[in-house]
Amino acid sequence: MKLATTTSDFERFCGSYIDCVKNVHQAGFRFVDLSLYTVKENDSLLLLENWKNTASELKNYASDNGIEFVQSHAPNINPLASEYDFQRSLELMTRAIEICGFLEIPNLVVHPGWKKPLSKEEWSVQNKSFFEKLFPLMERHNVNVLHENTATPNLPWYSPKNGRDMREFSDFVNHPLFHSCWDTGHGNIEGGQYEELLAIGDDLYAVHINDNMGEKDQHIIPFFGTVNMDAVMNALIDIGFKGPFTFEAGTCLRPDQYWLGCRKEFPGDTRLLNAPLELQQELEKYMYAVGKHILSSYDVFEG
Repeated sequence: MKLATTTSDFERFCGSYIDCVKNVHQAGFRFVDLSLYTVKENDSLLLLENWKNTASELKNYASDNGIEFVQSHAPNINPLASEYDFQRSLELMTRAIEICGFLEIPNLVVHPGWKKPLSKEEWSVQNKSFFEKLFPLMERHNVNVLHENTATPNLPWYSPKNGRDMREFSDFVNHPLFHSCWDTGHGNIEGGQYEELLAIGDDLYAVHINDNMGEKDQHIIPFFGTVNMDAVMNALIDIGFKGPFTFEAGTCLRPDQYWLGCRKEFPGDTRLLNAPLELQQELEKYMYAVGKHILSSYDVFEG
């Protein structure tokens, strides 16, 4: 399996997409997940008309350095929140698919929409209605759109949280470019990996590999929490998974302001409030070593 990680590992340390890619590459990764999750002010890819300038810079750096963009994460916006959000989601998803097409990224991971009172059936119908509008663009650029499992602490209301529901929704949408992405951290909170991955089966096109203590979505490196990586690896091998083994574990060094809990305040000297770029660079090398160990232990490592 191709060992990959996301550029979001360096998003809060670096001011540009290319700097994030360079830092991921310098840690050892040749396979990269381009994160479009956070829509920044004047975002050079998602919001500007001359976005192809930034995309060309990324494409040239990748070509010159033997890097392959293996997947991407779509912008974080809820299309079911309001009519405005529905239209804004379409705009951002359109650009994200165009970026993937330009960079030859095969898979774009998306968080489906949600709304508190929706039943499973209503949720499925309304989300399918959104994704159907993307079909022509997906086909034009040959980009798979992948819906991701979530976890109850993140979303108490209905959205697929197990493998059976993931597979059912893919079958309901029923398009050859629409499939599933499994997040191991979300799965750990809900209770399992092996049986859930088997339930998704050949609909699994991508993974987000991360760990936690089974209670909150911490996005930490495997072996820092309670995820059983043997269960994950055995399932991936048993279903014949062909996609990359992609980390989404960039918050071992937690920022001072964080949705799962902020750092305690101190009124004096704050030089240690946040970890510096240099520590994240060292941690990224360790993350690569962990991924290599996991995949090599099952004789499937491709670095």
